[in-house]
Amino acid sequence: MNKSIFCIAAFSAFSFYSSNSNAQSGVTIYGVIDVGYINIKTNGATSLQNENTNTIVFGNSAQQTSRLGFKGTEDLGGSVFAFFTLETDMQPANGFLSHWQDRQSFLGLSVTSLGQFAIGTQNTPIFNQLAASDVGHTNNTPGSAVYPIYSKGGTRGNGTFDDNAGVGGVSIALTTRTHSTLSFKTAEVSGFTLAGITIFRSDTLSAQTKTQPILIQDSTSGWGVSGQYIQEKFYLGVAYQALKSQNLGYGCEQPGACPSTAVNPAPKVWARAEGGVNTQDNQFYVGATYDFGYFKTYLQYINRKATSILNSSYTLSRSAQQIGLRGFFTTNIESWANLGNGHYASYGVNNPASKLSAWQIGANYYLSKRTNLYAIYGADKVGSTSINSATGSGLVSSFASGVRVQF
Repeated sequence: MNKSIFCIAAFSAFSFYSSNSNAQSGVTIYGVIDVGYINIKTNGATSLQNENTNTIVFGNSAQQTSRLGFKGTEDLGGSVFAFFTLETDMQPANGFLSHWQDRQSFLGLSVTSLGQFAIGTQNTPIFNQLAASDVGHTNNTPGSAVYPIYSKGGTRGNGTFDDNAGVGGVSIALTTRTHSTLSFKTAEVSGFTLAGITIFRSDTLSAQTKTQPILIQDSTSGWGVSGQYIQEKFYLGVAYQALKSQNLGYGCEQPGACPSTAVNPAPKVWARAEGGVNTQDNQFYVGATYDFGYFKTYLQYINRKATSILNSSYTLSRSAQQIGLRGFFTTNIESWANLGNGHYASYGVNNPASKLSAWQIGANYYLSKRTNLYAIYGADKVGSTSINSATGSGLVSSFASGVRVQF
């Protein structure tokens, strides 16, 4: 009898604890599967300036990068929460489903009345603001002046067809994600929200012999800040970020001081999350939207200047502005259009800037809240330098049609 009462009490206590735990914490599996027909044409915009390409493929991620993610929260009591996100890109139409690329991976704490902070690989302030105010919803098809991103297709330069989304969402216009990042975001006050990041990572290898007394050191650092204001149908977002990559070699007290080392590497912008090469990369973005009900208007501007820390005259610069409209014709048919222009100067000393232009039209047919058919056509044009590479020139255009499912 006593044992039975004890067992019942223990089971009741366990059930109570489990129900409370489930109520206070949870993990969500989410993702996107985007597949369809993709036709990308380039005219002199590849690694060979006079080369034209025409890539046709049943591919993936033309509208939105296919991905798989896990996110969760736990209520710690007193309006304090722990939260995390783990996310990788997916390539359902390619030979490998995923390389388990780290799109976002972070862990943080939040206080409802104050805000939150997190540590890990995270989206930058500029990308967060662009995603909130981009007429094309950061799709991966040519045609955006402020977010140029597309596959180079099957060319002699890369030999194979690349995933249309690009691993990690690499764009010449901005840095989308950074590693070793501490972020913060305040609670909303009267429509205003502030957010920011700080980045620091230093990898040092001590010399093994007395003949090599100087360290090898690679370091990345930087910071970024953004602010947004929301007032009913109006949205305004502003962001700035300054990212530095420094690379030292054997025997070098300063970057590039020893031509005999491994070396005097060519400067590179901070494209992927891990950083660039010997550059100071400064970026700025502002975007605004207004919802008129039947349609929504978009205004966007972006600027980037990357300077070699070995030679301050060796720079890359790019700026662009874009306008757009997006709205529903019916309850399940949505369309958008945008037009932008700007200028781009590839890496070098006093390289002349080339004019660039881009336009895109697209439409969605929603079969349900989470599933839609889409069609997108867009084009990027640049004068003497490629919109997405440091070599080549010409026109890139693409038509994509497919289906996207969000879960």
